[in-house]
Amino acid sequence: MAQQDELAGHWAFLRCFDCGTPILAATPAGGRARPRFSLQPCADSAHPSPRLHRCDRHTGAMVEAATVSNPFPGWDGSITGARALQAQLAARVRLDDDFHDPPRTVVGLDVGFEDGGDTVRAAAVLLDATSLQTLEMHVARRPTQMPYVPGLLSFRELPALLDVLSMLSAPPDLAMVDGQGIAHPRRLGIAAHLGVATGLPTIGVAKKRLAGHYEEPGPQRGDRSRLVHRGDTVGYALRSKPRCNPLIVSPGHRVSLDSAVVLVMHFLDGYRLPAPTRRADRLASRRDAPRAPA
Repeated sequence: MAQQDELAGHWAFLRCFDCGTPILAATPAGGRARPRFSLQPCADSAHPSPRLHRCDRHTGAMVEAATVSNPFPGWDGSITGARALQAQLAARVRLDDDFHDPPRTVVGLDVGFEDGGDTVRAAAVLLDATSLQTLEMHVARRPTQMPYVPGLLSFRELPALLDVLSMLSAPPDLAMVDGQGIAHPRRLGIAAHLGVATGLPTIGVAKKRLAGHYEEPGPQRGDRSRLVHRGDTVGYALRSKPRCNPLIVSPGHRVSLDSAVVLVMHFLDGYRLPAPTRRADRLASRRDAPRAPA
């Protein structure tokens, strides 16, 4: 089992928002080391700027992309600006199934805090999607740069999650995030924001509702009811274990509403939380996690 407990260098992970086409090969900061995994340049279109991409398959307009190296393009640092950016990025979310089916690997992601909240601690646990065996565990830490603001969780936690994702030895087929996908007032919870920034298929699995309303699902494992916000179905309340409160399951990116629930059910192994986010939750909240040998 590979383990690592340090911050990785920043590197670019650029894709077209519309079609998911890789734009540039990933490059670590300073160019001193190769990234853990990279993307091949797109041979079909011209890319005049690393943050701009003309997608000939769609409108042909220049689009500023949210990327691993810049997940908040054009943000002025204000709460008003963050909400406006969420609305823009939410338009880039894709809710069609576009993932390796069945997935071969899945990464669980969660965030905790250390030093009285001064340090963000992001955890990633990579699993074999069939056996649920843990393949890799990583932790990344960053100074906390933003206070907690309801509905703006990704602006507080996403940079550390992107750090820990870059530590993986290979890109996962699916990312499952402890938090909301599109079940969010502006349709861009942390799982959706991460999906747009990385291009990865993502699902949000939250312990509580943030937006919308639902009828209480039945008492048995697998019972579910639609979560509706402003007339749209944005997820499901899923009874993952009898006599436990339902989970809020919503797609983040490149996963449909129904497939999000099916995939979460696949990764349930007798607990309320699915295995990927449950193991990431334990790692994110522990300060005595095992470190890589010196």
